[in-house]
Parts: sequence; C-alpha cells; structure tokens
Amino acid sequence: MKEKNAAIIISIIILCAFIVPFTLLNNIEKWYGSFLFWLILTFIVIVFNAILTKDWSDEE
Repeated sequence: MKEKNAAIIISIIILCAFIVPFTLLNNIEKWYGSFLFWLILTFIVIVFNAILTKDWSDEE
C-alpha cells in the first residue's frame, strides 16, 4: 500500500512537471523559470524515493 501511494504521488508530480511549465509559467520569457521548477520537482522526487526505500534490505 505504501508503494502504491508513493507511485500515485510521484505520478502527480510528473504530471505537474509537464502541465505547470506550459500553463502557469508560459508568460515567463526566460527558460530558467521552468528549469527551476523542474529542478525543485526533481529534488522532491529524490527525497521522496529515499524516504520510501530507506527500509528496504536484502536480509531474509
């Protein structure tokens, strides 16, 4: 269940990465508006994945 919720949240973040720059940030003339947004979303996904996988181990 934890992985399913994580997959849903990451999917929403990926959709935001496509939708927001072309809708909310389309009036920004410079490219770094979208780049900063994508950079922040990438950081959020990395942190989220680190939290999600911290309990995984190879011990049986």
